[in-house]
Amino acid sequence: MNLAESLEIHAVARPDHPAVISGDTVLTHAEFAAHVRALAAGLAAQGIVAGDLVGVCLNDTIDHLAANYAVVRLGAILLPMDCRWTQEEKERLAEHFGTRLVLIEDDSASFSSCISATVAETLSAGDAPAIAPGGEAGLLLSLSSGTTGRPKGPCITHDHMLRRFWTHWINLGLNASDRYVSATPLYFGGGRTFAMSILFAGGTVVLFPPPFKPEQLVNEIERVDATSTFLVPTQLRKLMEMDDTALAPARNLRTLISSGAPLDPDERISLCNRVCANFIEYYASTEGGGVSISTPETRLRAPDSVGRPVFAVEVQVVDDAHAPLPAGSVGRFRYRGPGVADSYYKDDAASADAFRDGWFYPGDLAEIDEGGHIHLRGRTKDLIIRGGVNIHPGEIETILREHPSVSEAAVLGRPSKRLGEEVVAFVTANPLDEDALTAWCKEKLAPYKCPVAFVGIPEMPRNSAGKILKTELAAQLPQDAA
Repeated sequence: MNLAESLEIHAVARPDHPAVISGDTVLTHAEFAAHVRALAAGLAAQGIVAGDLVGVCLNDTIDHLAANYAVVRLGAILLPMDCRWTQEEKERLAEHFGTRLVLIEDDSASFSSCISATVAETLSAGDAPAIAPGGEAGLLLSLSSGTTGRPKGPCITHDHMLRRFWTHWINLGLNASDRYVSATPLYFGGGRTFAMSILFAGGTVVLFPPPFKPEQLVNEIERVDATSTFLVPTQLRKLMEMDDTALAPARNLRTLISSGAPLDPDERISLCNRVCANFIEYYASTEGGGVSISTPETRLRAPDSVGRPVFAVEVQVVDDAHAPLPAGSVGRFRYRGPGVADSYYKDDAASADAFRDGWFYPGDLAEIDEGGHIHLRGRTKDLIIRGGVNIHPGEIETILREHPSVSEAAVLGRPSKRLGEEVVAFVTANPLDEDALTAWCKEKLAPYKCPVAFVGIPEMPRNSAGKILKTELAAQLPQDAA
């Protein structure tokens, strides 16, 4: 099926049920479906047909949600673009992938082959065309490397996305009764997919885009009587700085989901105890969707894991020759399932590196224990090789974050003439006491894993998904004293 068919079903079956809430504006499912229909008609009037690539470069608004489904309805392929990018970045991405048209805000700087969403809707020449076939047709190019270097876009089909929705229903418990607060950018994979999933199911999406203060988010959760939300770790850590009284309304959430980067075991327990008893950590990737979930139950069995695989997803840890390793071994992590893409769009070289024999390699190092729990041990590209010994930055980062003065940590390898690489830690700490951190690491880590230098940084550079940009930190690495 084409995923946009669901909007027409809800427009008839529950026409007066709220589909989208944005501040004081409420659109019912009948109204939202009509909005999508009109925008699809406008895009069709611009010559957009099935298979065309259409960029969506909009703020986190109702128009953005409608544009996503309008493109999908026509059978065109959606290319998400971050409206916060520079003009040059937007143009470069549109040219790289060959977009037919880009939807922009009314006041955005224009470039070739773009039109504002409001203008596109007014250009409708009549009714929207019939809903295009879905199934194995392309639905989305979801960028996996931002705008630096060569952007990669796995082509997600309607079937892929539908199976990812299944995970939301089977493993996360989201459904048509949800009032879901969308508090991350719609450009970001998690923010976009959860919002589309809730609308597909017939629930309600409450738009509350960043930036906002933690107390403002809690107030919105209370105002709309929210049942669920998805937040990245940086947002959750700010939320945890509030006292229990201020956090009280958030405890009415039925489900709180986190993804984008792993949390520490103590953070998971604290979120479960203080914010939402059903706190779920969701390990996922742009290319493959959901991989595993960590629930209150799995945290009792394996507190430092990202949980067990979701429905219909198979996971393995393999060596450099792609041979499976026994439980408890650290190696390259790979997985496969019905929601996983099979290649990057028009990029054979990148596809060959990440997709092999039906498996997707997300670039993570991991181990899987006897109980099937997945333990992340860093990134393959982050791996530090010191004197021939492999060091996983994720382990050191966890130890550093456990120090009471450290709120954030990122560990990188610095080139060394003597050892190949040395360990350097960037930390956000108050205060920054290098001697204390050195002593802390020596107590908890093997000597060769201890950082040789600590670099204080007020705030970690991050992308729109909340992930630390280690490439930017690498430019600040102190020189090898040797």
